[in-house]
Amino acid sequence: MSPGIEIWTDGGCQGNPGPGAWAFVVRAADALQERSGFDPQTTNNRMELTAVREALRELAGRAEWKTQPIRVFTDSQYVQKGITEWIHTWERNSWRTSAKKPVKNIDLWSELWKLAKDLAINWAWVEGHAGNEMNERCHHLVEQSIARGRNR
Repeated sequence: MSPGIEIWTDGGCQGNPGPGAWAFVVRAADALQERSGFDPQTTNNRMELTAVREALRELAGRAEWKTQPIRVFTDSQYVQKGITEWIHTWERNSWRTSAKKPVKNIDLWSELWKLAKDLAINWAWVEGHAGNEMNERCHHLVEQSIARGRNR
């Protein structure tokens, strides 16, 4: 593993909207952390964003991690492009799109931006369901969380 922190994330829904879940795996030299959560009525994009937000919240709670280089892997181009390209314009335009409409999922985007903007993060898109071990692990955690949530 390269030095620094690796964060792998995924989110998904059964139906869109529908019951969904998010998951992350954080790998550091001294730790491996996994977490997931369920939402009974949500969208795929909300779960993708929630996965990254929750991972960065975890990172914020570990001071020794915040000073290291961070690489976030997501299979969501919505997340990757949103945080690296679109968010600067949204913020400058009072959280409005180029069509002057409110940004969807603004609650999640604004919190994610607060957590991420002062960190040294490299945002990487990975193809989903392509055999990447950590992406597959996150997807498995998402599926488990949806199954557990639906069986409550």
